[in-house]
Amino acid sequence: MNKRKMVTTKYFGILLALLVVFGLKGQTAGPLQAADREEIHTYEDTIAIMGYAIVNDSLQSNRYAACKKMILTLKEALKHENSFNYPFERVKTVSIQYPQDSSFRIFTWQLYMDENHYRYFGAIQMNTPELTLFPLIDRSGDIESANIEQFELTADKWYGALYYKIIETDSRNGKYYLLFGFDGYEFFHKRKLIDVLTFKGGQPVFGAPVFKYDDDTEPVKVKKRFLVEYSPESSVTVNYDVIREMIIFDNLTMVTGQYGEGPTKIPDGTYQGFELKDGFWVHVDKVFHVIMDEPPVPHPVLDHKEGEKKKDLFGRNKNRP
Repeated sequence: MNKRKMVTTKYFGILLALLVVFGLKGQTAGPLQAADREEIHTYEDTIAIMGYAIVNDSLQSNRYAACKKMILTLKEALKHENSFNYPFERVKTVSIQYPQDSSFRIFTWQLYMDENHYRYFGAIQMNTPELTLFPLIDRSGDIESANIEQFELTADKWYGALYYKIIETDSRNGKYYLLFGFDGYEFFHKRKLIDVLTFKGGQPVFGAPVFKYDDDTEPVKVKKRFLVEYSPESSVTVNYDVIREMIIFDNLTMVTGQYGEGPTKIPDGTYQGFELKDGFWVHVDKVFHVIMDEPPVPHPVLDHKEGEKKKDLFGRNKNRP
C-alpha cells in the first residue's frame, strides 16, 4: 500500500469516527446550567490544546491523533443539555459561525496532510428542541473541478472549507445562507469561495442558483456557488461590505507564476462584486471606478501584511491555548 493510500485509509477512519460521534440528539437549547458549563469548560481545554496541535505540530501522525482526540472530546461536550449556548471562546483553531437568526452554528477546521493536500472537518449544530447535529464530510477531492460552481451537494458530500462569515438572505423561495470560506487546496494555488446553504426536509444542502451574471463576463449566467483560485503569494479579498450592502472581491488577472507554479492569478487592484436584487446576488463588473490599494472591508482570512501582528485562521491575534 503506497503512502497516499495509507493516508487516505487513515483519514476515512477518522471520518467514520466523526459520523458516529455526531449521529446523536440532545435536549432543547435553553439556559446552560452551572454544572454543565463547568464540565464543558474542562472539555474546552482539551479541544483548544488538540486544535493547536492540529495546526502547529510538525508530524502528520501527531496531527491525525490530535484531530481524532478533538472530535471525541467535542462529542462529549456537545452531549450536554443546552450545549448550543456554550461559545467555546478559547478554541482558537476551530471556526464557529452563527447566522443572524441563530438557528444553527457551523464548526469547521482544517487538517494539513502534506503540501498539496488539506482535509476539512465540520458539523452543523441546529438550535432546535432535538439539537440535531449534521457531520460535514469533505469530498472536495471527488468533485469535478470544471463544474464545481454548479453542483448541489449534501452534508456527506461536502466541499470542505474553513468558514469565516455567514450572511443570511431572504428570497421568494425561502431563506438561505451564504458561507464565506477558505480552502488551502494546493501548495501553489489557494481558493476562497462562497457556498450557499439551504435546508430541505430538515437536511442541509449546499449549492443553490443565487449568483446571477446579467453581463457578458461569464458564459454561465447562474451559479450555485462562487469560487476564486489564486496564487498563495497574493492577498485576496472575498467578503461582505456592510456599508455598501454587497459582496466585494478582487479582480484577478492571469500571470506566469514562480518556478513550478505555472500560470496563476493575482489581484490587479480593481474590484468586482455582487449586490442583492430580488433574492439573487447579481454580478457587478466594477465596484470602484478608481484603482484602490485596499477595499473597504476587513482583511481577509489567512492574509496579513509584513510588519503586522500575525493573525490566526479567523483574523484574531495568535495566542497559545
